[in-house]
Amino acid sequence: MIAALAKGFALGLLLSISVGPVIFSVIKQSLNNGHKGGFSFIAGVSASDITVVLICNLFTSLFQSAMSHELVIGSIGSAFLILMGLYTIFLKKVATTDDGRLPSATMRKRDMLGIFLAGYFMNLLNPGVLLFWIGASTAVISGSEKNIHPDEYIFIAFAVCLLINLIADISKVMLAGKIREKLNPHNIHIINRVAGLIYLVFGVVLIYGIYTNKLPH
Repeated sequence: MIAALAKGFALGLLLSISVGPVIFSVIKQSLNNGHKGGFSFIAGVSASDITVVLICNLFTSLFQSAMSHELVIGSIGSAFLILMGLYTIFLKKVATTDDGRLPSATMRKRDMLGIFLAGYFMNLLNPGVLLFWIGASTAVISGSEKNIHPDEYIFIAFAVCLLINLIADISKVMLAGKIREKLNPHNIHIINRVAGLIYLVFGVVLIYGIYTNKLPH
């Protein structure tokens, strides 16, 4: 039990501090759309992580088949990031009130669904995330072989890992929400452009890594 908790905590901490496009998207969504936008995005990311974990552990052959199409998945993910970067830099506008202030964030259900799906697919189409879960699954399963309750060991390790990562993402949303209150539309506009540039960089690095067999983790 303690070994499973420790391994899950270590993997969750590693996942939560890893630098990638998702962490910048969590912050950007929270700054632009408030807590609801941020929570919708991390809900999509968490759902994506759970999907990959289940496939890794329950449908190994399906996951191996998907990874055999790594080039296609990576290319789609890269294109997704590049298009999102271009949109954020050149087309994304910051809504303001008549007096030039940031409006109170109001989210419709379809807006929340769109942000949820953006988080889900951004995470799912990132080969670096898939490789992380392959490594995590290998580490957890190898540890479970030494345990008298392997299924319980695997469940606890992954549950703790996902919970730690979710708590970290919630903390990012809450912190970004507090920062949002002190920002003006111009600041948000600059942050959006920086985030868009980051998406572009990650997208280009991702596609370069795929085609040169140096996929970034």
